[in-house]
Amino acid sequence: MRYKVSIKKNEEGYTVSCRGLPGCWSQGDTEEEALENIKDAIESYLIVRDELIEEEELRYVELA
Repeated sequence: MRYKVSIKKNEEGYTVSCRGLPGCWSQGDTEEEALENIKDAIESYLIVRDELIEEEELRYVELA
């Protein structure tokens, strides 16, 4: 899976967020470290999201 992320340099290093997953962000001293850290953050986010919705009845819809 691929996720689009936003990365910004600041005084302390780099911050990175995944716009498609609200509240999913991370940071690092270098750009490479920040990108590695957001991978872990995305994986954790998806695990928790799936746990929270496992009891819900879900459906798929198609867009034309």
